[in-house]
Amino acid sequence: MRRLLASAVAGIALAACTLHAGPASAADAPYDVLVFSKTAGFRHDAIPVGIQTIRDLGAANNFTVTATEDAAAFTTANLAQYEAVVFLSTTGDVLNAAQQTAFEAYIRGGGGFVGVHAAADTEYDWPFYGQLVGAYFASHPAIQQVNSKTENRAHPATAHLPQTWTRTDELYNYRTNPRDTARVLATLDESSYSGGTMGGDHPITWCKTIDSGRSFYTGFGHTQQSYAETNFRSQLLGGIRYSAKRAHADCRPETGYTALYNGSTTGWQQAGPGSFTNTDATLASTGGMGLLWYNAKQFTSYSLKADWKLTGDSNSGIFVGFPNPGNDPWVAVNQGYEIQIDATDAADRTTGSIYTFKSADIAARDAALNPPGQWNTYEILVEGQRIRVYLNGSLVNDFTNTDPARDLDGYIGIQNHSAADQVAFRNVRVKELGVPNPTNLALGKPATASSVESAAYPASAAVDSSATTRWSSAFSDPQWIRVDLGATATINRVRLVWEAAYGSAYQIQTSADGNTWTTARSVTGGNGGEDDITGLTAQGRYVRIYGTTRGTPWGYSLFGLEVYGV
Repeated sequence: MRRLLASAVAGIALAACTLHAGPASAADAPYDVLVFSKTAGFRHDAIPVGIQTIRDLGAANNFTVTATEDAAAFTTANLAQYEAVVFLSTTGDVLNAAQQTAFEAYIRGGGGFVGVHAAADTEYDWPFYGQLVGAYFASHPAIQQVNSKTENRAHPATAHLPQTWTRTDELYNYRTNPRDTARVLATLDESSYSGGTMGGDHPITWCKTIDSGRSFYTGFGHTQQSYAETNFRSQLLGGIRYSAKRAHADCRPETGYTALYNGSTTGWQQAGPGSFTNTDATLASTGGMGLLWYNAKQFTSYSLKADWKLTGDSNSGIFVGFPNPGNDPWVAVNQGYEIQIDATDAADRTTGSIYTFKSADIAARDAALNPPGQWNTYEILVEGQRIRVYLNGSLVNDFTNTDPARDLDGYIGIQNHSAADQVAFRNVRVKELGVPNPTNLALGKPATASSVESAAYPASAAVDSSATTRWSSAFSDPQWIRVDLGATATINRVRLVWEAAYGSAYQIQTSADGNTWTTARSVTGGNGGEDDITGLTAQGRYVRIYGTTRGTPWGYSLFGLEVYGV
């Protein structure tokens, strides 16, 4: 492996990037690939043309190719020369025990594996290989045309493909579905051909990681004609680049996500100037500064994923945790958080940062980032007031909101920054996370108040869970009601259910002793009904609602005071 040379080139590239983003076609640092095509079973006549294709790809893309069918090449010392090893339609038992041990150590230590077609018809009795390739061959029908559905259009092996890729090949059925352990990149549409046995979910191309190593597999590549296809050749190149760590992708298994955008903009609304074009299930920014936000739903605890690509040194971002902005994108800027997308700029406002609040882990970010012109994937994991940002599967930021004026519950959106800043998005999807049923810590606990309108409206009526009893204060300002939780708690939410008389301005306060109070949240502009205040990060045994401005000429009147936390 060309470790020193790769490091030196990477360092030069990073230094250059700080001055001006390099072109999308910048060459990879040189690397070495071993192509292994030993067969102990059926032998594919496409192997020689496959080897030549990989040689041609290497000559054009800065990697050397060593082709062999000699399993003696699988020693620790020899494998150390290569960034990736391609199993090109191997079949049967091709490695002995010592060779298997050397190859497993190579992969776990950071080496790359590319499996092509019959690589899945290999080493059935070696459990590690089954884990590495992802699934074993079961059967196949006759060679025929098929529609392949591209599920992930961010991976370097599939980003160039159309949503439906129609081609002819020998189409494998597999003994198991790899989806639980790998990131599926493409599936076969079994309704488009005869002989599929895997039903509605028939993966054909996938990727995964094993310890520090990477694995890519495609079931295509049986026919000689395959290797003349531009799309298939590009797929091979992308799989090799990913496995050799010259390109990056999120290859963690992915299930349970719902598409917010994958071609349809239903539920999305533009705020502010500019817009996004929508072509080929790709949103491309134009003009700005504006915000395309998903107005169909607010989110509280969730994993948000989005694929994105910059053109040159451009600027964009993904916003989370902001209230309804109407037509004003600055609401998201001032009340939400932006996970920045920018090829350069200062540490706290470049790719991976929580814009102006916290820099990304720059070393981790640089190790995971594809340059402008190539696709990247964000996972933005929001749990309570914590944001974790994963770039191409690697954690690059971990931030917790402590600003009582901001709350991560809210809407999500993507930014079109300006005419000079061009960004594209694909496959915006979300998985809402299960939240256990909360416990109302104030239920039935001792409550006191600054005043009562009459004995019929005691403070205790606000914490008795009844929808018909209430606390009501004297008709003056200020007034307060407090509850003793009985023990110190970490409080993240307070829910108030007002009667017709309500607080227009009030503070949520906590105290350890009932004497010294700390404001956890100030509310202004309240308009009655239900105030569900989330995103608090407060501690205390006592919780007090301290009203400073009544919304009506009468007092403060609460049917319910609920406190949640642990």
